[in-house]
Amino acid sequence: MRLLASGERVVDIGSGAGIDSLIAARMVGPAGRVIGVDMTPAMLAKARGAATDAAIANVEFRDGTAEALPVDDEWADVVISNGVLNLLPDKNAGLAEMARVLKPGGRLQIGDILVQHPVPESARQQIDLWTG
Repeated sequence: MRLLASGERVVDIGSGAGIDSLIAARMVGPAGRVIGVDMTPAMLAKARGAATDAAIANVEFRDGTAEALPVDDEWADVVISNGVLNLLPDKNAGLAEMARVLKPGGRLQIGDILVQHPVPESARQQIDLWTG
């Protein structure tokens, strides 16, 4: 498995409180850049606060969803995601967005789980379930 390298650009989909984004930012160093994307204001606030507290300047957190990433075409060397793909109602749209933001030859690093049954709509609508 190839890890993140100095100078790479990374998009973290479903960045939550920012832990994976902050780790990625340290791995890519000051020459690299990380954009964390999350749809929940509470998690974005936590992530931004954590980046400030850790004095990590090469990371930013943007409001958005996996199906409509607020990132330019072919910007990223790597797209990372931890536990988000399985939650997407439209996985094809999410994967298409990942492909759109990746540079040619870019790569995905995804950690996820498989669910046997679709997540009920009532659970998808409860924002408290998504903010930890």
